[in-house]
Amino acid sequence: MKNITKEEIRSKLISLIGKVVEGVIDRPLGSRHPNFPSMIYRVNYGYIMSIKALDNEYQDAYYLGSDVPLKEFKGIVIAVITRDSDNEDKIVVAPPGINYTNEEIEELINFQEQYFVHKIIR
Repeated sequence: MKNITKEEIRSKLISLIGKVVEGVIDRPLGSRHPNFPSMIYRVNYGYIMSIKALDNEYQDAYYLGSDVPLKEFKGIVIAVITRDSDNEDKIVVAPPGINYTNEEIEELINFQEQYFVHKIIR
């Protein structure tokens, strides 16, 4: 079995922009990070099971557009967060018809992304 590279996964994630995905929220809005309890999730955060990340776990996703904690989500991929200082990129999902500027995305995900060298790809 061929090992997949970070570039191949990144390309696959970028190809998802504009597409509908479904996922599970394992870190709901307002929850604390399991390893860093001072980090509180400002958005719902989970994963989509249709793609494996480089760590062979399901692909992580930020879900924007909800002001209540969720258990699952369905929405449109509006961006990819590429991390140069980490193995895992993230996707950003929002409800259909709701969009965010790069500045708004950055503000919403900064609680976690501030610790990584990253870029928003649209």
